[in-house]
Amino acid sequence: MDDNRRLAITFGVVTMSDKGSRGEREDTSGAYLQDALAGKGYRLAHYSVIPDKKDVIIKTLTSLVDDEKLSLIVTTGGTGVAPTDVTPEAMVEILDKEIPGIAELMRLESLKKTVHAALSRGKAGIRKETLIINLPGSLKAVRENLDAVIDVLDHAIEKIQGDEGDCGKL
Repeated sequence: MDDNRRLAITFGVVTMSDKGSRGEREDTSGAYLQDALAGKGYRLAHYSVIPDKKDVIIKTLTSLVDDEKLSLIVTTGGTGVAPTDVTPEAMVEILDKEIPGIAELMRLESLKKTVHAALSRGKAGIRKETLIINLPGSLKAVRENLDAVIDVLDHAIEKIQGDEGDCGKL
């Protein structure tokens, strides 16, 4: 993807954290995602920290897609097995298509580092022309998971937005 096209990719970062939304915890994961994706040449269009509440997650993500028309939304937090972890349940309600391979790739790479990666329930998928990817909440896991999928983002976004070129390269 050329640099001009990459600059047209707008992204949002949404952190799901009850403590973070109350100002009781610094959002290092969200800050890392902003820097990493901006460093890739994407343009930050939204950042927020919201509580781990299914209805708030649905409303926030739906608005970012339907109203703001972002190309990419990356979330952090709410993907585990704690009672408050409801990000995957919110995703089921808003996605038009799931992309299981992205979530599988993140878990596969994370499992090479910790068996606890088996507890991650994050999803990835498409709503309209927006790619949405859920990452775990910890900074270490965010780094590992983003590293696992960062090389597929350009191609995925191009295809989601209607690129008709061939996927395979000779």
